[in-house]
Amino acid sequence: MARYVDLNADLGEEVTDDAALLTVVTSANVACGYHAGNAAIMRAVCEEAAERGVSVGAQVSYDDRENFGRVAREVPRDVLRDQVADQVGTLAAIASAAGTSVRYVKPHGALYHRVLDDADQAAAVLDGSGRLPVLGMPGALLRAAEAAGRAVLLEGFPDRGYGPDGRLLPRSEPGALLDDGTEIAAHAVELAPRVHSLCLHGDSPGAVDHARGVRRALEADGWVLRGL
Repeated sequence: MARYVDLNADLGEEVTDDAALLTVVTSANVACGYHAGNAAIMRAVCEEAAERGVSVGAQVSYDDRENFGRVAREVPRDVLRDQVADQVGTLAAIASAAGTSVRYVKPHGALYHRVLDDADQAAAVLDGSGRLPVLGMPGALLRAAEAAGRAVLLEGFPDRGYGPDGRLLPRSEPGALLDDGTEIAAHAVELAPRVHSLCLHGDSPGAVDHARGVRRALEADGWVLRGL
């Protein structure tokens, strides 16, 4: 029986080679303008993704371009809900015009980590994203999504180090960011049986080469790659 896994990357952030990554990944987490990107970039990514059969997801963030969405912010639940809805709605309209659709939602940066524990902000993300499947790590957001009958997609990070609690190490700690392609590929093969999707950070040096190495390693290990 075939084993399936997805390979995703953060695209549309104006810091990586989107076109090259779209030849390797099977899902694209598209920045929706709040931490990076704009309508023209979203359109270009969605058009290329549609042409290549790559699934599109909404990468929603705090409204914080200055800090690339990587600083936690205190945002009231109703405001965050409306911001998430705005991001998803904007990308959905662009994706539709490009001949594809938004298949899932994934928080970005500080919001991603905040909703692992903050039930109120997790609820805002859910309320603002309709009935889209939710991609992330185990925590408050995925628990609430599952309780609401939403599809839940588990994610792993081959290019990041994990702590003993199963969470990602803070970027400031030693071992948090992996940069050896062989190590990243081996980590991907190790993580694949536990998750639905593997994420490679598109803003990291060597991201395209690392993605290619991960894909080769997964396929060599018998995995079939397909989008979310």
